[in-house]
Amino acid sequence: MKINVLVAEIGSTTTVINAFNGIFSSQPKFIGQGQAATTVDEGDVNIGLNNAIENLKGNLNIETIEYDKLVATSSAAGGLRMTVHGLVYDMTVRAAKEAALGAGANIHQVTAGKIRRTDINKLKEIKPNIILIAGGVDYGERDTSIYNAEKIADLKFDVPVIYAGNIENQEEIKLIFEDYPGKLYIVENVYPKIDKLNIEPTRKVIQDVFEEHIIHAPGMKKVKEMVNGHIMPTPGAVMTASKLLKEDIGDLITLDVGGATTDLHSVTEGSEEVNRILISPEPLAKRTVEGDLGVYVNMKNIVDRIGKDTLSNKLSISTEELDDLIENHKPIPTKDLEKKFVEELTKEAVITSVKRHAGKFRALYGASGKKTVAEGKDLTNIKYIIGTGGALTRLPNRVEIMKSIAKSNKGDDLFPTSEASVLVDNNYIMASLGVLSTEYSEAALKLLKQSLEI
Repeated sequence: MKINVLVAEIGSTTTVINAFNGIFSSQPKFIGQGQAATTVDEGDVNIGLNNAIENLKGNLNIETIEYDKLVATSSAAGGLRMTVHGLVYDMTVRAAKEAALGAGANIHQVTAGKIRRTDINKLKEIKPNIILIAGGVDYGERDTSIYNAEKIADLKFDVPVIYAGNIENQEEIKLIFEDYPGKLYIVENVYPKIDKLNIEPTRKVIQDVFEEHIIHAPGMKKVKEMVNGHIMPTPGAVMTASKLLKEDIGDLITLDVGGATTDLHSVTEGSEEVNRILISPEPLAKRTVEGDLGVYVNMKNIVDRIGKDTLSNKLSISTEELDDLIENHKPIPTKDLEKKFVEELTKEAVITSVKRHAGKFRALYGASGKKTVAEGKDLTNIKYIIGTGGALTRLPNRVEIMKSIAKSNKGDDLFPTSEASVLVDNNYIMASLGVLSTEYSEAALKLLKQSLEI
């Protein structure tokens, strides 16, 4: 069978293959999915890729598959490990962090000001895939980012470095990294002026660097033998799909509750009313990742947040039965009680992640009296709440879980309102369509709307 495009999602534990036809026509189609265990530990993810394709053949009841293009997203081998080093945390560091997260990176270290010996020791332990240096508005403070660059260059890591700081330092940075084993990328300042963010150029370079260097990650060395198109970090692909969809249907958030983490992507300018009283700028597209909120690997964290007594009451079971559920918890629930248990975990993960992502109103008191300001990301203008990932595409009460967001607002949170519509990525293909959209944006948008049933 001839297939236009295969998209592989190479996760830490599972590799999924999605097949699409009619990519060059006005009616593109999602024709099937296959999956297999990811084979990072074997040192070759191609084994898992081939196994997933074999599974796809069985699901489509065909003997052979020929494809024009195979592209991929990946969070295997620990995803994209980054460290971020800036000047002032609330300014350049935050801007750099927004760029890194939006590109799909997992940030393992953030430093503000001149890097210290303890920071250097931690940097050596992390062994990042990419290092991002920022600091200083254009033609402003210069010394901190130069100092940090010198310290990082002295480490002689064979790791790419991105410089996104004061434009006046660019020539100096080139000299500092002249004999550095890794590649240096210089991009526009992420924080060129006070209260102005410029994160998209850095975000794009991070994704390009990931694609260029992913083949050096454990188990990924042979991936380019099969993949003849783009490779993107999986969270970055979800963000790309979210931005594409926002241009068509309006402001939205995308929630992805996974086994280990919960990702939230928002694409919104916010409301005019809130923007007028916002203390500091927020990016149009923002991603947060909650590393403690997962419904399998980090399940016990969420149980502790809810409380065992509360959870057993919600499930109408004894604490002994709950202990048994926890002890025998599986990645994919099959029985009704197991599904209800995961739904309670998912609801807690969803509401907590939105609370951490969203901004809030705050009262300031001064000589002229009380003044209300807003800080953080404004989600009040959101028109659509989208669920992707295993939990929010497969659980029976997934729509009700996402509708609970507005109900949980205590009054001062900048949450989506109850008027926001809930959409589900029914085919679980949003990340695949993000990477597909880099070459076939029109087809990707149509396929995404099909999956969301709009």
